[in-house]
Amino acid sequence: MLYMGNNDQFWIIPSILGSSNLYFLSDDDWETISAWIYGLGLCGLFVVSTVFHTISWKKSHLRMVEHCLHMFDRMVIYFFIAASYAPWLNLRELGPWASHMRWLVWIMASVGTIYVFFFHERYKLVELLCYIVMGFFPALVILSMPNTEGIWELMTGGVFYCLGMVFFKSDGRIPFAHAIWHLFVAFGAGTHYYAIWRYLYLPSTLQTKVSK
Repeated sequence: MLYMGNNDQFWIIPSILGSSNLYFLSDDDWETISAWIYGLGLCGLFVVSTVFHTISWKKSHLRMVEHCLHMFDRMVIYFFIAASYAPWLNLRELGPWASHMRWLVWIMASVGTIYVFFFHERYKLVELLCYIVMGFFPALVILSMPNTEGIWELMTGGVFYCLGMVFFKSDGRIPFAHAIWHLFVAFGAGTHYYAIWRYLYLPSTLQTKVSK
């Protein structure tokens, strides 16, 4: 197997630093918990991806290890999506029905993980649709929130992910498509991190300065 063009290793340290920043900006238990959840999801995404692509590149004779890491690489995406929504669902005011999304998003991540375990690489289109549905479904709840600050950044990040999927599905047809896909993932994650940092964790006095 040829090296599949991965640049995720460059985002591990920034992810750790960014997650730590949110932790130290936390003012209460919910902010602290949300920072931990989001940070673990963000760092886990890049760490697992880096380990998998490194093993694949070295053409390890441990094919079972490579297969398991490939599954983890796919599974962690579901939990990354859930973790990315956690700060918004935990720290913003939700209606009585919308509040169910706090736990529903984790059920979706668990179902996606089980699907990968049993049907890994069998129905790729179904797997892609699962990621898209899970990525956009919780966004409907956020759009209905009284406070809509950060919506444009969330939408921009979603566009990055969607554009990246075009290159992900074009791997082997477009030069460096896989590496480009990972760049779009980094752009999407960075945009969403900025939104979380600015609108959910940054003190209101500093938010005013940033907006000027």
